[in-house]
Amino acid sequence: MRILFCGDVVGKSGREVLAQRLPRLRREMGADLTVINGENSAAGLGITPGLADELFRLGADVITLGNHAWDKREIYTYIDEEPRLIRPLNLPPGTPGLGSTLVTARDGTKVAVVNLHGRVFFPFYPDDPFRVIDEEVRRLRAMTPVILVDFHAEATSEKMAMGWFLDGHVSAVLGTHTHVQTADEQILPGGTAYQTDVGMCGPWASVIGMDKDLALERFRTQMPVRLEVAKGPAILCAVLLEVDPVTGKTVRVQRIQEREQAGT
Repeated sequence: MRILFCGDVVGKSGREVLAQRLPRLRREMGADLTVINGENSAAGLGITPGLADELFRLGADVITLGNHAWDKREIYTYIDEEPRLIRPLNLPPGTPGLGSTLVTARDGTKVAVVNLHGRVFFPFYPDDPFRVIDEEVRRLRAMTPVILVDFHAEATSEKMAMGWFLDGHVSAVLGTHTHVQTADEQILPGGTAYQTDVGMCGPWASVIGMDKDLALERFRTQMPVRLEVAKGPAILCAVLLEVDPVTGKTVRVQRIQEREQAGT
């Protein structure tokens, strides 16, 4: 079976590039399941019910989130009612929504998708992701061997450590959050696909999706300049996994990057 995972969607630009290119990608790649990280889809900060519905219409079977999960208060009730939208698993008990979900792919394979949050370099401190995911994987493997983990984290070292920790226990550990696609896609010895960061779907003439002039002003002046999503041509970053539905091991991983040119 084939799983297509699209990196962090940043604002209108990211949604538009998905609308233009995702249907073709899903068709050409023969994707049985599509997962999208949507935590920056609302002008770079969070997601709304309307935008979640838009991503589902564009082809998302599951939407994952991250540190901006709660930036839009209207998502609180929606996420409790929509199991295909998941937030990080290792948030405090009582947090709205689910940290994982079980869906059926187009080929009939049951697939578990888990959203997990890192702790290094963040101003808040979620629960230990290693302990939490260890317990969750034990639970999920009783239902399916095909498990995809979106690890939303800042530190490369923490992401790599998670990849090795889960090698042989899940189908893939895919990093999100930094918005810069890494070229280290690989299959670890135990059959787990790993990539430090899938990248973003958003404006490429930017600073991780934000207007470059505003970002430069903030860095140069150290003043609290309000950032805005950049305009202009976009980039679509994704990864395609080919997974054995019986063993849950990944047999092929392909990094995808499609960049619009100025004027397109």
